[in-house]
Amino acid sequence: MSQQLKLTNSIDYKPISVSTSLRKKNLGQYMTPESIAHFMAAMFPDSFDRSCHLLDAGAGCGALTSAFLDRWKTGKFGFSAVNVTMYEIDALLRQQLHSQIANYPEANISVLECDYIMDSMNRLPHEETYSHVILNPPYKKINSHSTHRKALNAIGVEMVNLYSAFVALAILQTKHQGQIVAIIPRSFCNGPYYKAFRQLLLEHTTIKHIHLFKARNKAFQEDSVLQENIIIRLEKGSSPAMVRISSSTDASFDDLSYFDLPIERIVFPEDTEQFIHIPSSTEILNLESSESIKYSLQDLNIQISTGPVVDFRLKEHLCSMPCENTAPLLYPIHFRTNKLVWPLSDIRKPNAIKRNVDTEKWLYPTGFYCVVKRFSTKEEKRRIVARVIDPNVFKNMPPVLGFENHLNVFHQNKRGLPPELAYGLSTFLNSTELDEYFRRFNGHTQVNATDLRKLKYPSMDVLLQLGVWTMAQSSFEQSDIDLKITELTS
Repeated sequence: MSQQLKLTNSIDYKPISVSTSLRKKNLGQYMTPESIAHFMAAMFPDSFDRSCHLLDAGAGCGALTSAFLDRWKTGKFGFSAVNVTMYEIDALLRQQLHSQIANYPEANISVLECDYIMDSMNRLPHEETYSHVILNPPYKKINSHSTHRKALNAIGVEMVNLYSAFVALAILQTKHQGQIVAIIPRSFCNGPYYKAFRQLLLEHTTIKHIHLFKARNKAFQEDSVLQENIIIRLEKGSSPAMVRISSSTDASFDDLSYFDLPIERIVFPEDTEQFIHIPSSTEILNLESSESIKYSLQDLNIQISTGPVVDFRLKEHLCSMPCENTAPLLYPIHFRTNKLVWPLSDIRKPNAIKRNVDTEKWLYPTGFYCVVKRFSTKEEKRRIVARVIDPNVFKNMPPVLGFENHLNVFHQNKRGLPPELAYGLSTFLNSTELDEYFRRFNGHTQVNATDLRKLKYPSMDVLLQLGVWTMAQSSFEQSDIDLKITELTS
């Protein structure tokens, strides 16, 4: 018994007629362990209402509904009748689905072969049908010109991904105090792309329970799924209160642990972006409580931008090594261990960019900068990796630099920073507490300028003191960084 995670790559979510192995590859279907389906069913609170109407959109082979009905049969739910509406557009999966639900003659089950999003257009905005929803929706971006995007826009649901669209529509179709349990990527918790989804979710529901998998490469290890997923339970229309945070290493749930936190620790009341923070413990970080760490980049007159050089668009202007009338071009690969190494002869990336009328507007004046890699590897120890650009590396070069698009650059009005400030920023961003705090709302490997802009920073005085200390050290350990920051900010 299994449910499938669909990571669909077609323009619209449509079935394709190919062999099973190629179909799985093309649709990106990954089998979820049965244990996860039963864990999700167990997240619903006990209920002794007389009737239940369950929605399972994108039902796959029926594992989630089967787990829910298994729980009903044990008496944990007191429903005298269960109606189930299942959507599955894939004909091959429906064959397995019909075979699976035949094991539950006690339930009244309808399997709809139509597209869930398009069918929902005929049911909204007035129909609130479901008392319970269990979801493992497809994972796929929605093309801005697709039928799905146009249909969603027509009812005021601005979604960029099928998984957020499925959950959003399910929320709108759920009755007051209805329960929704879904396994979805954690990526919606932060960033501008999912702001509309977060607003809809928090306007119509209350978060009741979030489950984390500590090792993202183990929960779905049979299919090598590295997407960081969470399981979330929402209640329609209730008042915000406490949120249960649970975690386990993998889908065995052998080391399951949990704690409760007030909703204010999950969604900060003053946060207009409504980022969703998921702490791994009840500990209040110094970063959250220190009066010295409360400043925005705007308060500090510091800006952050994504590196402006997009190499494939400027390919004809790039050079493998510096030569006459070129400027240094910096990629993340130029940062080895704790220092900038440029140029590098053992890389495939270019080391320089030509200076001309087509490139000049993308270059920054040479100076001290703090930069952060935009992408980390799937299981890299640190999410934020900050480094300092020291202009002394570029002796005998023109007084401009190119920053490739995979770097975030801290600057002051597109010019360099005082050296003490560049080093202070870098050291703060490389602290253990900052990394822990960042992981609470960022569940993927991308570090966007928007995310770094949302952080709170120490005062300018503290950053400068931290920079002076950093520049005076010949070497230091992580514990030295953490101790010094605590000393300056406590």
